[in-house]
Parts: sequence; structure tokens; C-alpha cells
Amino acid sequence: MPLLPEFSSTLVTANGVRTHVAYAGRGPPLLLLHGYPQTHVMWHRVAPALADRFTVVCTDLRGYGESDKPSRGDDHAGYSKRTMAQDQLEVMHALGFDRFAVVGHDRGARVALRMALDHPAAVTRLGILDIVPTTVIYGTVDNARARTVWRYFFLTQPFDLPERLIGSDPEFYLRWTFDEWCSTPGALADEAIAEYVRCFDAATIHSTCEDYRAGATIDLIHDGDDGEEQLRCPLLVLWSAGGLGTQYDVEAIWRRRRPDFHGRALDCGHLIAEEKPKETVEELFSFLA
Repeated sequence: MPLLPEFSSTLVTANGVRTHVAYAGRGPPLLLLHGYPQTHVMWHRVAPALADRFTVVCTDLRGYGESDKPSRGDDHAGYSKRTMAQDQLEVMHALGFDRFAVVGHDRGARVALRMALDHPAAVTRLGILDIVPTTVIYGTVDNARARTVWRYFFLTQPFDLPERLIGSDPEFYLRWTFDEWCSTPGALADEAIAEYVRCFDAATIHSTCEDYRAGATIDLIHDGDDGEEQLRCPLLVLWSAGGLGTQYDVEAIWRRRRPDFHGRALDCGHLIAEEKPKETVEELFSFLA
């Protein structure tokens, strides 16, 4: 793996799917979960430093990268965050880790949050990068927010409208997305973008739409059942000052889930780990110590 040369790579079969795993380091286990429309490669500027102190496990979520892209199942349940969290829990168990810290960005943060709620005995610490809960997004839509979170409505349209539109020029769509989300010029490595483009084939486009369709349906049911259940583990939240921070009172939202949470806004766009890797590593070291 050119971007993570010191990491080993394997496929782990767990929860009925094969999950692509990159791992390295020594010390307490730390699971890193990527966001849309990326792969585990998004951690390439963060994971090597973390591997000096932790056993770092970077995976491709189901439907992304080199992991399997199974059927959606009934009611998009195959891509519910509960199902995706179960994948990751079983992967970590297969690697010999019953308790571990987890840090997620974007869609991966939603999987990490669900894991902490469903499996509190397994998650020692939870790191959330640049999200607010899905129920907040759908429950507070106004004109300005609708224009910034439009994927929550576009990608959830019935099969196969978004698939066909995105599939007509996948690389253009990816690069447009990164340009929209990244506020740090030149932050994304050309090699990383090339890997995201390589993995963004028809199967991935469909699976990632299913990820969002689940978010608008079955995930909202699961989240509604929880209400604003308190998180039992320590919580770190990092968010983009010029992105998420302009639309939501991020601190107040997460204090409702963990009053003593740690976190702050970073001067960057949505792609925090690639735009501000030094600050991200420093915050994670401090939180995970």
C-alpha cells in the first residue's frame, strides 16, 4: 500500500462479509473508520503516527473500498449503522480485541456512534470527526442547511436515479465533492484521490447510496429508539469551524450525549484528518492517553 507502506493488509470474514483491514503498530487497539466517499486511505497522514503508540486497525466499511458490497436486505437493513457496527465489532474480535477505542469520520463516525450505543462494553473511548447525529440533521433542515447537506436527499432517491447520474462521470462527482468539502488547498494527496477514484465503481456507488438510504430510514428508527441516550465512554468530538460549525451548535448537541465530552473546532473543511493531520494526531494522543 503506497500510502500506508508500513501497514499490513488482509481480508477478515465477519458478520457474513469480508472486510478489508490494514493494520500496524503496538499497544492498545484503536479502530479507525473512514467516511464517504473514501476508504481507509483517508487516514494515511494520521495512522502511521498513531501506530507508534497503538495497534491501529483501519478498515473499509462494507460497501466501500476492497470490502464486500452485499445486498441491502429488507428496509436497507444491510447498510444500517447497526449492521455496519456489528461488522466492525466482529472484525476486532477476530483480530483478538474485545475492548478497543474507535474513531470515525463522517459515515464512519455514525457507525462508531452506533457501536458505542449498542456495545458499550466493547468501546473504551469514542472519537467523532465532523458530524452531528443523523436525527439532528433531518430534524433541523432549513433552507441553508438543505443546500449544504443535499446528499442526504439526493443519494436517498429510489434506485437507480442517483446511481445512474453519479455513474455517468464518477471521477467528476468525486473531485467535485472533495472540492466542495475541502477548504485547505492541496490538502488531498494525488495518490489518495487516485485510490478513491479507483474504488468508486458501480458496485460502490450503489452501496454508498444504500448507506445513505439506510440513514434516512432504518437508522432513524434505531436512533429514535435511543432518544438522546447518554454515552458511557469518554467522548472526543472534532469539527470543522468553516463547515459543520457554521450550521450547528456542535458543542451543545454533543453535550446532551456526554456532558463532559472533549473537543473543539479546527480551522479546516470537512476532511479533517487530511486537512489538519498534525492537529488531529495531537488531539487523539491527548484523548486516548
